[in-house]
Amino acid sequence: MFCGRNKSNHKDIVIMKITLRSRLAPVLLCLGVLTAGNMTIPAAEPPQPGAAAPDFTLNTLDARAITLSAETARQPVVLVVLRGWPGYQCPLCTKQVQDFVQKAKSFTGQARVIMVYPGPAENLKAHAEQFLKDQQWPHDFLFLTDPDYAFTQAYGLRWDAPAETAYPSTFVIDTKGMVKFAMTSKSHGGRATAAEVLAALGKIK
Repeated sequence: MFCGRNKSNHKDIVIMKITLRSRLAPVLLCLGVLTAGNMTIPAAEPPQPGAAAPDFTLNTLDARAITLSAETARQPVVLVVLRGWPGYQCPLCTKQVQDFVQKAKSFTGQARVIMVYPGPAENLKAHAEQFLKDQQWPHDFLFLTDPDYAFTQAYGLRWDAPAETAYPSTFVIDTKGMVKFAMTSKSHGGRATAAEVLAALGKIK
């Protein structure tokens, strides 16, 4: 307790408050509530064309770590963020994935397709495996999980509402790590199609 302390300890109390705030800063920034004076620092926004794509590392279902920058060093990346596990398997996610799977050969040699499946960490791997069960997943596509939304938050895609996870989004990222195409939907539909993504890839020089 601080009651009854004399003024000589004021400096120590201030230092303690500053130290505590500095340790909480990354958490508060992620939540969009860190303030400086009267200014609120906003949460992350989805990367837009012309911006650098934030780097990340997520795991495949067989626990292999995949880092975005390592993938873009080899070839462009198509990054598809699904709704993942909002408490059920999203039928519009299934439809979008099937569209890309059916056109898998068109992406060969052009880009690495990476899909992210976010959701609560508990049983997320099992839900992801169930989602992929009948997808005839192409061997050169990558499927990553995002337990408890660390990636989703960093990309400004968290749909923080009951029975929601992430805003469905698609990005095309070139070999310099720059975003060349971005589409984010604030609803369940409005997803990027494989044809739209292939057209965007065709414009990369």
